Amino acid sequence: MDNQIIQPSILAQRIVLIILLSILIVAISILGIYWQRISDPYVREVLSLPGNPTRGNAIFQINCAGCHGLQADKNVGPSLQDISKRKSKVEIIYQVISGQTPPMPKFKPNSQEMADLLTYLEQL
Repeated sequence: MDNQIIQPSILAQRIVLIILLSILIVAISILGIYWQRISDPYVREVLSLPGNPTRGNAIFQINCAGCHGLQADKNVGPSLQDISKRKSKVEIIYQVISGQTPPMPKFKPNSQEMADLLTYLEQL
């Protein structure tokens, strides 16, 4: 009878252990992806540069406003208001340059232009 009481307890412990290990593996994977992105020379250079929001606005108006609206408040693409509260700088950079979210096209401005665009987006 004691074995019947112990068996469910051991099973529960194993399930909890498997869940914890799964969470740990996912966390390490996410950290690895983030570390890989932040070690990208383009990203590192962009993050090291001071941005100019006025130039960033001009870049936005030419390249982004058609879909995101003149005030970045939604058109075809989503609103970018408060984007810096929802995404990190690294995530924003990859969103802009990857083109992985159709219909957003791949767009890779030079490092200074990206720094300017980031600074503008942070002010929204």
